[in-house]
Amino acid sequence: MPASSALGKLYLVGLGPGDAAHLAPAALAALQESQVVVGFRGYMEQVESLLSGKECVAMELGQELERAARAVAQAQAGRTVAVISSGDAGIYGMAGPVFRVLTDLGWDGTAPEVEVVPGVSALQSAAALLGAPLMQDFCAISLSNLLTPWETIRRRLTAAAQGDFVVVLYNPRSLRRTTQLLEARSILLEHRPASTPVGLVRDAYRPGQRITITDLQGLEERIALVDMVTTVVVGNSTTYMQGGRMVTPRGYEEKAARRD
Repeated sequence: MPASSALGKLYLVGLGPGDAAHLAPAALAALQESQVVVGFRGYMEQVESLLSGKECVAMELGQELERAARAVAQAQAGRTVAVISSGDAGIYGMAGPVFRVLTDLGWDGTAPEVEVVPGVSALQSAAALLGAPLMQDFCAISLSNLLTPWETIRRRLTAAAQGDFVVVLYNPRSLRRTTQLLEARSILLEHRPASTPVGLVRDAYRPGQRITITDLQGLEERIALVDMVTTVVVGNSTTYMQGGRMVTPRGYEEKAARRD
């Protein structure tokens, strides 16, 4: 990769769930330092008040590699660039596409400099609003088959269900993808009770926030509440409801003692 006479820098920034109160100080500092901010149009709008005087490159969903290439080119030219993601940049965010572009260009690890700035992820935001569902081993699975074959996703769901993981589902349902969540429900029902708590968190910590508690049995009836900005949290065999909150005890012994 050719280096500019001035060393550029790329910040890969996670914005958290969207409100200023949950924007990490390091992420704010990266935005303030950057000359150029690149991101999905909707995320740019979330931090519009912080972007005065900066060059803003807003693109649409589906243009992730284009965003990454544009950001890398700007950094190669010696500029300081922030590539923004919702939640955490390294969890289904823009860190992957940027490193993909850098890899294709033979990046040497130094020019441009790259710093990944962590943010509050969607699974953390959802868990906080639901109670304490992630206190044992858990996994995150995206139900989007745009980049991952559905058969691969099915295998991962089956393994998670067999392993009694608490499961966090990203990208659960869209206008074109309407069957994947129901199939995931069927797989999970093969290995855990229909009464297993399920939390649906839409637009966490944003003006349209909506929290719905159901169970695997009732999830089918509430499928219309789920879209691409919804995070679905499915409990494991020990997860229970207390005071309207989902709770997964820290260990299996604790759940057994609570039942005695």
